[in-house]
Amino acid sequence: MINNKPQSVKLLNGFSRKIIILGLMTASLMAESITLSGAVISDNRKMITSRFMGFVTNVKVSEGDFVKKGSLLYTIDSKEIDSALTQVQLGISQAELSLQMYKNQHTNIKLNLERHKRLLEKDMVSKFEVENLELAEKNLTDMITISTKQVEQAQARLLEVKNQYRYLNVTAPNDGVIVSKNINVGEMAMPGMPAFELSDLSNLKISAEISEDNLSSIKEGKKVIVNIPSKNIKTTGIISAIIPSSNPMTHSFKIKISFKNIYKSIYPGMYATVVVE
Repeated sequence: MINNKPQSVKLLNGFSRKIIILGLMTASLMAESITLSGAVISDNRKMITSRFMGFVTNVKVSEGDFVKKGSLLYTIDSKEIDSALTQVQLGISQAELSLQMYKNQHTNIKLNLERHKRLLEKDMVSKFEVENLELAEKNLTDMITISTKQVEQAQARLLEVKNQYRYLNVTAPNDGVIVSKNINVGEMAMPGMPAFELSDLSNLKISAEISEDNLSSIKEGKKVIVNIPSKNIKTTGIISAIIPSSNPMTHSFKIKISFKNIYKSIYPGMYATVVVE
């Protein structure tokens, strides 16, 4: 009689090994793929403010408007700078008048000094008179030097004041869309107070969070799959930044994913998923 027990045991062991291998492969595949939830962000958001205080005279854009670099956003009243310009121009006139006066006096003193030196050689004037004229000539030379510098300083101040006029016309620093507007005609523009928020749609990224347990599975430069469900968009992205600061509540780290934005329908704030394989 033939004993089939060893053969049955072999078949059972082989079947068990296959189940274990399949289970390990499935677990491995599941462990290799991580899906993260995130949102579209603009990595180039700017708060637009003025450098000078003044009343807003004109506002050219509204929320949602697309603007080009250099586009006029709003203008500020120029009365303060007009007043400063008038004072500087008056100061230049006074400095130039003083300079011309010292130059005329210096010319006269120099002529008198030369004449008195000739007379001194003939003993027709005293040496004391000549020395006084020499001292006066030296003093006037010093005053001409000082007045010349005063004129130069006043002219430099004039250029500064004139340069301020260009800051009264606040323009867009880059292409983008106006996502926030906090200024109206007649209101006071204040330095440091945001008037507009400009978002650059050509430089969009995905912001997501990853748990510290999965942190070892990513690195900067790693390719990932980016999905934007609302627009049915699927594309490839690259992990561009891993922020080295965890959320103490969730023990997760923020990451940023760059992707080539060839689409015209993606906006900051849209829901997105990131698949890390």
